[in-house]
Amino acid sequence: MNKKAFLLAIAIVAHLMPAAAQKRWTLKDCLDYALENNLQIQKSRISEQQGDVALWQNKGALFPSLTFAGNESVGLRPFQESQALVQNNQVTMTSSKWTEQGNYGLNANWTIWNGGINYKNVKAQKLQNEITQLSTQQSELTIQEQIAQLYVQILYSTEAKQVNEQLAKTAKSQYERGQEMMRQGQMSKADVAQLEAQWKSAQYDIVNSETQIMNFKRQLKALLELDLSTPFDVAGTEPSDEQVLSPIPSAQSVYEQAVKSRPEIRSAELSIDAADLNVDIAKRGYYPTIGMNANISDSHYSASQDDLGKQFKSNLNMSAGLNLSVPIFDNRRNRSAVERAKLEKLNSQLDLQDKKNALSSTIESYWLNANSSQQRFVSARAKVESLETSYELLNAQFQNGLKNIVELQQGHDNLVSAKQDELQSKYTTLLNMQLLKFYTGEEIKL
Repeated sequence: MNKKAFLLAIAIVAHLMPAAAQKRWTLKDCLDYALENNLQIQKSRISEQQGDVALWQNKGALFPSLTFAGNESVGLRPFQESQALVQNNQVTMTSSKWTEQGNYGLNANWTIWNGGINYKNVKAQKLQNEITQLSTQQSELTIQEQIAQLYVQILYSTEAKQVNEQLAKTAKSQYERGQEMMRQGQMSKADVAQLEAQWKSAQYDIVNSETQIMNFKRQLKALLELDLSTPFDVAGTEPSDEQVLSPIPSAQSVYEQAVKSRPEIRSAELSIDAADLNVDIAKRGYYPTIGMNANISDSHYSASQDDLGKQFKSNLNMSAGLNLSVPIFDNRRNRSAVERAKLEKLNSQLDLQDKKNALSSTIESYWLNANSSQQRFVSARAKVESLETSYELLNAQFQNGLKNIVELQQGHDNLVSAKQDELQSKYTTLLNMQLLKFYTGEEIKL
């Protein structure tokens, strides 16, 4: 390869690599990818499949079982000249030192009735499978909520970085102007040092914002199960004032809808139904059990004078029977099982109330945060507009030597604090409003 072709290839690769590394993830991209690849969700789906297997096993207990057993054995009596052997109530004399014997049998067993426990176990497993499916849904909602929180944090930190970059640019201009004024004898070296410190502080704020962005991206990549080498960036845009100032749904209306739709509530309700069923199953331990068994067996023996076919015909044996088991005294096992089942039901009822209380607290927290942040955003935005105008005038006066360093720094600090309040209140409002809508069953949209 000549030099020109080599340089051309490098240029093409250099052009393509950034393009490949510049995939920007929307919030929907993150949510869809996590639902397919998050390990916790995959484990929950495996639990669903395990529940299906358990259901088929419980259904199988309703049917008879059939087993085959066979045995082939060889015997050796090297020092005995003859022996009398008993098989199938027949005495056989043999002088062979080696003997061979085979026994075969089919056994069938069927629990006809055991108080209905087998049927109840099928119903209980179906309930448990529903609870497992709801647990998977809960995992999916939890992951989506965590992703939304991190995504908004990334957007907030990105915009905060942009604000810090603008402030750093202004601080640098002020520092350069201060150096010029010091050379002209219009400013002391100490004042210039303060301007330099202000500029360095603004640069530190930029680095700190970058660190926060990288950390939030790391956490988001972990939820998406992306490895270290995968390039990652978000494609979110700055929210409009209309989004932030849109009406906030009432906490009571959100709670009423959430109670009807949230999987953790439905799961807790089904757990009470399952506990009721377990109480019923435990009580059925007092009932008798009726079963049926059947057997067919055959054998052969090398010491017999009959041939193999005749042996199989004469040794064929079949039997069938019914068995009845009535619990009379079971060392308190059944009574203890009933008491444990009743206590588990009480625990399930308390768990439902606990989940409702937690849901109410979460929704109320989101509503309070959204409401208070929205009010702070309105006042912070007005304050920033006023301080920006004031700071521009103050900076112009400083450039012309009409304002001192103390006044400039105070104006800078006030503007930084106001901008931080504005950004924090804006994104806090946006996040909590979206989470309130999310709890009513809507998708999270930024």
